[in-house]
Amino acid sequence: MPSRAAAHTKGRASVLAALTATVLTVTGTPAFAAPDDGHPMDRAFALAAARFDVPRDLLAAVGYGETRLDGHSGRPSQAGGFGVMHLVSNPTNRTLERAAALTGKPLAELRTDTGANIMGGAAMLRGYADKLGLDARDRDDIDAWYPAVARYGGAQGPAAVLYADAVYTFLASGLDAVVPGGERISVTSRPVAPHKGTLAASGVRTQSPDYPSALWVPADPNNFAAGRSAKIDKVIVHVTQGSYAGSISWFQNPAAEVSAHYVVRSSDGEITQTVRNSDTAYHAKSANASALGIEHEGFIDDPSWFTDTMYRSSAALTKSLCDRYGIPKDRAHIIGHSEAPGNDHTDPGPYWDWNRYMELVGGAAGGGEGADRLSFTSYAPQQNGSTGAQVEAVQQLLNDQGYSAGAVDGSFGPATKTAVTAYQAARGLNADGVVGARTWTALLSAGATPSLQQGASGDEVKRLQRALTAALGSTVGVDGSFGPATVTAVRNYQTSRGLTADGLVGPGTWTALQTGR
Repeated sequence: MPSRAAAHTKGRASVLAALTATVLTVTGTPAFAAPDDGHPMDRAFALAAARFDVPRDLLAAVGYGETRLDGHSGRPSQAGGFGVMHLVSNPTNRTLERAAALTGKPLAELRTDTGANIMGGAAMLRGYADKLGLDARDRDDIDAWYPAVARYGGAQGPAAVLYADAVYTFLASGLDAVVPGGERISVTSRPVAPHKGTLAASGVRTQSPDYPSALWVPADPNNFAAGRSAKIDKVIVHVTQGSYAGSISWFQNPAAEVSAHYVVRSSDGEITQTVRNSDTAYHAKSANASALGIEHEGFIDDPSWFTDTMYRSSAALTKSLCDRYGIPKDRAHIIGHSEAPGNDHTDPGPYWDWNRYMELVGGAAGGGEGADRLSFTSYAPQQNGSTGAQVEAVQQLLNDQGYSAGAVDGSFGPATKTAVTAYQAARGLNADGVVGARTWTALLSAGATPSLQQGASGDEVKRLQRALTAALGSTVGVDGSFGPATVTAVRNYQTSRGLTADGLVGPGTWTALQTGR
């Protein structure tokens, strides 16, 4: 049971000096805000905290550290975690199932309903607190919850400390997050001095053997192969689809059978190495033997994870690796997971800024996704108020086709909407001013209509590959080479549109693409 000695009380008054500062905004919103029908997530935190006697701000900080309070519509993380509280269901971690037993709520509800998921997270935290012997007085002391938070992360040793430290960083700095749906969730900043107990000796003290500014937390031997069967010739960029510490923990789980050489944290760019450069991490199928894999904390559909600090830290690592192994600093050798041969993943996704990243690496941006400002692994709907690289692509395509969208500035304003509406009307599309899949397909495929087939190459093939990516809603690698993968994509498109599925791109297929079918 935690001690409540005078020294313990004095320690609580100090700020946790060992934790890394974050870039979160401090607010003064008090914990346990009154229920508000206009604030369902905040209400859910308050209800769950009251039911299980867990500090509301601690509960919110755990959820923020896991998912940025985004349940991702019930889709699982890399480790099989669900909802804003990341309740996990995998062969060695069954917090989802345990939460169901503790709350009486069905598994499906815990996976998809935010209120139920938060209740499940609170139940798990209280369960860990009970096992640790925290009584009612201890539970009123937010610093006493540190060991319970460490257990919640599902890790052991150094990875558990990384996880719990991150949560207490959010408590120390405070946070102000806007969650999907527009609701604002706040946590008040406070001095923290968590009672680490035996975990104090488990901090990560070992530096990376290959990159001195990184930490070293080795993956389980079942998740990588010793040695290499090919020369290292590329760096592959990944996104974790989960949290930093959670991903490191997953790589330590022998059931995972996945790993990466490095993991980069969103908030401060901290890097942890989990597999030696000289060994083969399991991260990119056929490319494993010759590639170094770098995971980046976050989710591909949420650009808020891709911070300036993360970009700079990761780029410095990539530059160092390229210099060490003689890897050219270009987009043919620094690629996304989606671009690795034989892979079906879509990370790092449309929000990863390749131009910026390559500039920081000090290399050439040409030769890959995003380099031409038109190629992305997926095309998200764009409308009035949208911003970013895909808006720039819309503006460039409209201007090139004679529909004045104004400056190519990445800001979807009235001029861009007017140009989109005019373009849609001219193509027989629904003139709503929103660039959805059909409008994307028409814009991207516009131009000459040459006959193309397997073996063709060049810019016309790239144009075809972009349009197919938009039309099918799945990534077709934009490499300008009409190979087997492009043949399959063409046939899939032809079949779904009632065309002759011969894998050949003639006038009929071009017409269908250019009318947004």
